Amino acid sequence: MTRPATHIFRLLKWGRTLAKHGALRGIERDPNTPAPVKRLTRLARFGTFQPQVPDYAGAFQEIGPAAIKLGQTLATRPDLVGEEAANNLLTLQDDLPPVRFAEIEAVIEASFGQPASALFSKIDPEPVGAASIAQVHRAVTTDDRQVAVKVLRPGIRERFARDIETYEWAAANLEALGGEAARLRPRLTIANFKRWTNRELDLRREAASASELADAMKGFEGYRIPAIDWDRTNGRVMTVDWIDGVKISKVEELKARGHDLPALAERLVLAFLTQAISGGFFHADMHQGNLFVEDDGTITAIDFGIMGRIDRRARVWLAEILYGLTTGNYRRVAEIHFEAQYVPSYHSVDEFATALRAVGEPMRGKPVSELSVGQMLDGLFAITRDFDMQTQPHLLLLQKTMVMVEGIATQLNPAINMWDVSAPYVRNWVRDELGPEAALADRIRKDGETLLRLPDLIRRIEDKFPAKGGAPEPPPLPEIEVIVGPGARTGAGWFGYLLAAAIGAGALWSAMALGWMG
Repeated sequence: MTRPATHIFRLLKWGRTLAKHGALRGIERDPNTPAPVKRLTRLARFGTFQPQVPDYAGAFQEIGPAAIKLGQTLATRPDLVGEEAANNLLTLQDDLPPVRFAEIEAVIEASFGQPASALFSKIDPEPVGAASIAQVHRAVTTDDRQVAVKVLRPGIRERFARDIETYEWAAANLEALGGEAARLRPRLTIANFKRWTNRELDLRREAASASELADAMKGFEGYRIPAIDWDRTNGRVMTVDWIDGVKISKVEELKARGHDLPALAERLVLAFLTQAISGGFFHADMHQGNLFVEDDGTITAIDFGIMGRIDRRARVWLAEILYGLTTGNYRRVAEIHFEAQYVPSYHSVDEFATALRAVGEPMRGKPVSELSVGQMLDGLFAITRDFDMQTQPHLLLLQKTMVMVEGIATQLNPAINMWDVSAPYVRNWVRDELGPEAALADRIRKDGETLLRLPDLIRRIEDKFPAKGGAPEPPPLPEIEVIVGPGARTGAGWFGYLLAAAIGAGALWSAMALGWMG
């Protein structure tokens, strides 16, 4: 197990980089930041010259691959990092200098146990993309098919494991401070981040996700997932069909090729709603670099390392919430939050409905270009605090993806109204899934199943497994011995150990900043 001093050393080193980019200023000024965290940020920035405008994305980029992924996760958490930081982190580009092709070829051959030439007749040594976890090369298979080959960077799994261990340690100590830090549930945020990145670090899982999503979207016209070459795919290498298309971000080129941009924007929104609400399984990395438009107007998605999943009960609540917001039925939206146990029962449903109205009414009937996303988020986060709502990590990925989809759709069609596009789909889904006919069919099926069971057995099962709220059970969190807060070990030895580590690390970086180390 890694010692606390090692975690402190890493955190101060990363903090030093954040400070040089001005990225600790917001943490120090935030009234909700715990005092011990403020003291550590002051220590980390001691002797640095900070830019006037913080560059959070630049700082995470400099720290390394795991930080890039963490920064992308934190971009969905303005409640945790602040609106300014979240907006800046949305610009974080997941690209790094490429690994030499000889190393990539060695990974391919080691993972398959045979020469690369037995699988591919040609591999372009120049990558078409080099991200923090893997890089992609264009290739031709031995049976003459054009493919894209994604290969993990050498040693990336070990580096992620080391950094995530420190993130877990830091989150546990932060949560142990209680108050706002505990309400935001940083440990669960890191647990979800760890689960997502572990998926990305196993390319077989990504291939399986792409295959599952392709099956789910077969009936959706104009949206495609490239096919997987399972014979040339394993945990470290994934091979898919090559895509010839224009990146969806190249608006002028799309216009030049005669594509209907408003139609593309609407189809992208509906594709996301189909995945999230109908299927409960959605592509959660729908940024501009992962979406292409083919000559016939088909939108093709790539990179399925990050996928979101929502169970049926949560999808029903989500659909009803969206439908309630589009129709102005804030009372029903408030009731759903209480039914899902997102809001503690000691609060008033009517008061929560009024608070939702204050946020929702300014948005209805307006194009995205006339909305202030910042004001909307400020209002929503104020509600979560006022009504003691704990963060729901299972919805964070959905929120992040919705922001991405909205951003791309707005770029394609600045006049798009997200509510108008979403409302017919959500209304039809609610009618089909929750309407009288669906309710009757569901009731007949359930009653038939119930008649086949003995009443005593049913009562025992219901006693043992009571109905749960809308949030799924959190994953088991690792046992971490904290050094702050109520759960911390006491004693002069621990205090002296921590103080010596902090002072020693601070002195080291201060010396480096002042040039004493040469």
